[in-house]
Amino acid sequence: MTIKEYSIRMSATALKNLDQKELIHQQAWANWQVQATKTRGKTEVPVYRNFKQFFDKEKIENEILGIKKAEPDKRLMELLKKANK
Repeated sequence: MTIKEYSIRMSATALKNLDQKELIHQQAWANWQVQATKTRGKTEVPVYRNFKQFFDKEKIENEILGIKKAEPDKRLMELLKKANK
């Protein structure tokens, strides 16, 4: 291994360690966020009532893959309601 190759590998290792530190800090931030509360009257309630409110993986996956959620056609729904009366 040449000195240049060694230098590149050391830089890569340092960058990998930096990524791991960033992940640790993101986890700490998420932990703080998930424990957040808000005041309702005299009681404190959690900001996020379930995990999906905190992190909606399916929604993010669909955004990445370009999948759009089908929205119901309002006019079609009205026609179906009239037809079923």
